[in-house]
Amino acid sequence: MIVTLAAHTRLMNATRNALITALWNHVGGSPDLLSTVEIDGPDVVLPSVFDVTGFAAAAVGVANLAVAELAAARSGRPVPGVRVDRRHAAAAFVCERLLSGVGWELAPVWDPIAGDYETADGWIRLHTNYSYHRDAVTSVLGVTADRDVVAAAVKRWAGDDLEHAVVDAGGCAAVMRTAEQWRSHPAGIAASTESPVTVTVTHLPHPVLSCESTTRVVLSQDRTGVVGARPLDGVRVLDLTRVIAGPVATRFLAAHGADVLRIDPPGFAEVELLLPETTRGKRCAALDLRDRVDRATFEHLVSQADVVVAGLRPGAMTGLGYGPEALRELNGSVITVNHSAYGWSGPWADRRGFDSLVQMSAGIAAAGIPPGVAGSRPAPLPAQALDHGTGFLLAAATCRALTERLVHGRTCDVRGSLLGAANVLMAHPTPGAISTPPPTWTDADTESVTTHWGSVHQARIPGIIDGCPAAFDPNLDAGPLGRHRAEFATLSASRAS
Repeated sequence: MIVTLAAHTRLMNATRNALITALWNHVGGSPDLLSTVEIDGPDVVLPSVFDVTGFAAAAVGVANLAVAELAAARSGRPVPGVRVDRRHAAAAFVCERLLSGVGWELAPVWDPIAGDYETADGWIRLHTNYSYHRDAVTSVLGVTADRDVVAAAVKRWAGDDLEHAVVDAGGCAAVMRTAEQWRSHPAGIAASTESPVTVTVTHLPHPVLSCESTTRVVLSQDRTGVVGARPLDGVRVLDLTRVIAGPVATRFLAAHGADVLRIDPPGFAEVELLLPETTRGKRCAALDLRDRVDRATFEHLVSQADVVVAGLRPGAMTGLGYGPEALRELNGSVITVNHSAYGWSGPWADRRGFDSLVQMSAGIAAAGIPPGVAGSRPAPLPAQALDHGTGFLLAAATCRALTERLVHGRTCDVRGSLLGAANVLMAHPTPGAISTPPPTWTDADTESVTTHWGSVHQARIPGIIDGCPAAFDPNLDAGPLGRHRAEFATLSASRAS
């Protein structure tokens, strides 16, 4: 038994080394730097038929390593060491569940009719957290927004027919498919080699490195423990993302010094529960990108930005006139970052989607159902791991692109996809891990933070970089969207030097 356990441990360690190596390779990192990353902690924190714990730790490790590499490039010092605790990484992957108000109640994470429903021939998930997606569902079904009424109506539909009808109406839905069914589906075939993130280098004849001065930025720490010049100080990020993946990426950049300005349409109603998590450390402004005056303001911001991150479905930014090529006409050195749900090729490339829907489509939710239990409800992952994993990988790819620009004078386009993250996760099964008890979270897994609405307990930014601790701007507590002017913060010392 001891030999078997030891062999299993060696196999898991080898698999996890291969996992972080693969993720680091996806963002274009040098394999020589992986020796600076140390990962420890419990083998299984988030029980699943897939290695969610290992994936979380690897994604967090890659993001922190990319920050460490950028810090070294800007300071002229060796790459600092990186340490990741698997429990802390797992906590970050369930941060929206750990979030709790201190003396006040947060809004629910799900709309009342969002969820899994039994159809005439299987299961379907309806995603209705945005009102216009809920309206699409109720319009197709011809019912009011009452869960029992919706359930009765869904039961009369074949799953594929309802999925197509809801999507055609501008809504979001996904039938539960097995991995085998997905592999033979046209969208699954097209996305079978989809990567979680890619970094495409663009060579420019006369690059303008707007976020870097000719003088190296020296990282320092004062007696209060506040970093004097953090790895991303002076880096300006325009954030056009929503829900989890994109906001997680830009929040991680903000935690390491980036000046992040989130832009939303006026009056946009984000999932309310997420705002205390995803707006921390950011400025939040409102612009209508179909309005002439607001477009001029946005284009001025693009000209000042180092990075533009967009989480709209493929084609949406281009439809607004702001695809990567158009953005680079406004700013020749800007790094563009985009992510999607169902990838960048095939018949579903422009489909609206979310983590829970991709889990249903790709076979993840079906894989979690115990063998031989016919008709069982979908069994999704114990975290929105595709969202969070993509978020940390986008942050890693952004930092690698900044390093490329600083060291080699190149700009990059970054692309990520939830489906690519699903491809990685599904390639790493963990037989038997599902029997591990789920974690018991305690106050030690969170920190107390002030927000616009009141104090909250929330998960910490995971990972430790020697000499470069994560630290949000204390003047930018989480708060409502659109509360700031559409402008970046005052020039930092690193930009002004």
